[in-house]
This record gives sequence, structure tokens and C-alpha cells, in this order.
Amino acid sequence: MSLPTLVLGSTSRYRAELLRRIVADFEQRAPGTDEAPLPDETPRDRALRLAIAKARAAADGLYDALVIGSDQVAELGGTVLDKPGTPERARAQLAASSGREVHFHTALCLHDTRSGEDRVHVDHTVVMFRSLSMDEIDRYIEREQPLDCAGSFKCEGLGISLFERIDNEDPSALIGLPLIALSRLLREAGIALP
Repeated sequence: MSLPTLVLGSTSRYRAELLRRIVADFEQRAPGTDEAPLPDETPRDRALRLAIAKARAAADGLYDALVIGSDQVAELGGTVLDKPGTPERARAQLAASSGREVHFHTALCLHDTRSGEDRVHVDHTVVMFRSLSMDEIDRYIEREQPLDCAGSFKCEGLGISLFERIDNEDPSALIGLPLIALSRLLREAGIALP
């Protein structure tokens, strides 16, 4: 019996780099998912809905595949921090996060095209930012350009210097793909990992 094709339903280079830590051979497909929030949707529910939607969209036309979808939603005091896109928005997000806790909900879906089954997981990470001066924020943005990252930082890079602590079960979740949970879901789906 042949193994199913493994597909990452994302064009994110960060998620691809993470996935390469545990599997060498996979394809990437753009899911083309509408990421607009729904009314009264919690950040956790939004992340989970989008992870499932991305996995299913990337699975379109595949019949013997395991498709990974993932989404991360950052939340500060009940407000969602989307990818900033501009230095000005990144500056505002980091200034608002200074000295405060930011919650990250990183959802994962492993969609099996053979059975239609979805295996899901949501990681909750709490990041405590240290008090940041505007000069520190500006230097950080100039050096790291975190404009495509929820919360305006890259914890795998210089962004780690912005924190007092990180509380979570899986350090890879904050980067965008919870590898501990993904390894478990892949084993449950019959993929042998070390």
C-alpha cells in the first residue's frame, strides 16, 4: 500500500521551513481561502475555521493525500492583530503590545482526502512583551521587516528580544505550525515518523 502524498496548504515560507523539520517530501499548494472574519467569531474559532478551510481548499482535486492547513490569530485585549503590511501598522501593533500579554491561537487541520476526515488541534500561546521604547520598536522593524507576521514580530529571529516570556506547549506553534501536534496527527493518519 502506497503512502498518501503530503501537501502543505500554504505558500508561507515559514510554515514550509517548519514542516521540513519533520518531513522531507511534501508539496505546497495555495489554498486561496477568504480569511475575512465572521461576526462574533472568537480568535480561536477563527483560527480553527481557517485552518480547516485552507486544508480542504488545498485538497481540491486530490484523492490520495494528507493536506495540512494552519492558521494563526493574534489577540491583544480582545482585538485581533492581523499581519501589519506596513511599517506604520507594525509600529502601532508593537507599541500597543508593549508591556502586555498577547495571545496566539494557532490552529492545525490534517485533512485526509481518502476518508474526508479532519484531524484538528489548536495551540494557545501567551507572549508577555517587555516594555518597549519607540526607538527599540523602530530599530526592530527596520532590521527585521516583520510586515507579513501576525503581531508584527518573528520569534524565530530578533523578535525574541522583545519578550519577557513565552508560555506554551509547543514552541513551533508561535512560528505558525505546531509540530508536536502535527507529528501526532500524522502518526494517527499512518505516517511513520522517528
